[in-house]
Amino acid sequence: MILHNNNFKIDVSSEIGNLRSLLIHSPDNGLGRVVPSKAQDWLFEDIVHLDSMRKNEYDYYVKLLLFFLDPAKIKGKLKDIDSKENNRDFYKPDNKSFHASNKVIEIQSLLADILEDEDIRNKLVASVCAIESCNYRLQQTLTDTAPVELAKIFISGSLNSNEMIFAPIPNLIFSRDIGIAINNYMLLNKPAKKARARETLLARYIFFNHSLFAAYRDNILEIPETVQQFLRPGEDQDEKTTLEGGDVMMISPEHLIIGCSERTSNSGANEAIKLLFANDVVKKITVVKIPHKRDYMHIDTVFTQVKRNVWVLLHSLGVSQNPVEDSEPMAWFADKKQKDKDRTDIIQFEKGKKKPRTFNCLEDLLTDISENDLQSKEKTTFIYSGNDTFPYDAREQWTDSCNLLAIKEGVVLGYDRNDKTIEAFKKNGFQVIKVKELLRKFENDELDPQSMKDTLILMPSAELSRARGGFHCMSMPLQRDSLNR
Repeated sequence: MILHNNNFKIDVSSEIGNLRSLLIHSPDNGLGRVVPSKAQDWLFEDIVHLDSMRKNEYDYYVKLLLFFLDPAKIKGKLKDIDSKENNRDFYKPDNKSFHASNKVIEIQSLLADILEDEDIRNKLVASVCAIESCNYRLQQTLTDTAPVELAKIFISGSLNSNEMIFAPIPNLIFSRDIGIAINNYMLLNKPAKKARARETLLARYIFFNHSLFAAYRDNILEIPETVQQFLRPGEDQDEKTTLEGGDVMMISPEHLIIGCSERTSNSGANEAIKLLFANDVVKKITVVKIPHKRDYMHIDTVFTQVKRNVWVLLHSLGVSQNPVEDSEPMAWFADKKQKDKDRTDIIQFEKGKKKPRTFNCLEDLLTDISENDLQSKEKTTFIYSGNDTFPYDAREQWTDSCNLLAIKEGVVLGYDRNDKTIEAFKKNGFQVIKVKELLRKFENDELDPQSMKDTLILMPSAELSRARGGFHCMSMPLQRDSLNR
């Protein structure tokens, strides 16, 4: 099933323009095979209940995206889609009843498409078997497997319902991390963890070989390793060239943010800056260095954009750190140690200028973006995780209160479990609605998706939040309208 879309293009110049197409991956059987002893090695905080994650959570995400991006696929069909007889066939890429949207695009469908080509299938099987240390006979078995079934095997790691032949790649649901659209370029990323090696390989093959991206092959950029990197001593992450999509934000047509974090190294940011400037993709890149802690992981777990002048943010990392006034003799030293550990550094590079610009804190940077890059005439507003109340600020940041996806300016998706953050949205004039009620209103013509403004859509999150990723992570936008439209 080759996806065709005559109107398809890669064009993302902001975080908040009307979303027109994106790449996602629905939870697959591999997620249901994550065992406790390997959960953190595979970058999950906990094991999840797959059936609940699908039916009670992620399926709502797919339906919502379709109502906004491809309503012909779902309008008037909701009752049938949700019926027990359907048994989720609508969400399964290998089923004839699959929605097959060319705007809400499923990675597994694209993978199955390219595997129809025998030469690509042989090469990709060999590549996967090499990184997974498969034996020769297994390689032959995979080569002879039908493309649709082979795509499922590559993703789930399972040869059949009972036999696992290599590890699953459960993080593929976080499609943001494998690549990022920057204007009409696609930057493919270099993951920090071995657990993501196979999904990165699959992404390269998809982008370079699928007909959907044929017009953009010269615009697909890959982060190179530093010169003679194989001579460097040790295996320390700081020495590796790594960059993940959760640390890249397309803010305006000329401005990109790159985070240095637990997953993106200084070397990765450095190589990306050189590559993007050399190809004249953007004119300005700001590097935001956050503490290398699992609490934060990527910059999009610390802040995301809601409107031109509105951002959701973890306050403790957003403002300048002032010394704590304390009469104890060692208080200054203790504060200095904490500052060095939890400090956020910000430096901005502009193509053709030798001297970079610095910012004191995230709030200063984001205010500058709103006022100067996006020409907002309104005061910049920050909605704080946990309503800036201890301990809810940290608790809710951990469950992705700051990791929101804007479907259009002012209309964002977030988890329903972050109660205090929801209060903060209400306090700042936003409507709040649960996705189940919203879908009913869309289906009954009580509400038009395109007319919505200033709304936080609450998504169920008991299982999804165990994986430490929100809807910003679970989306790879391929096309957004320009904010000038």
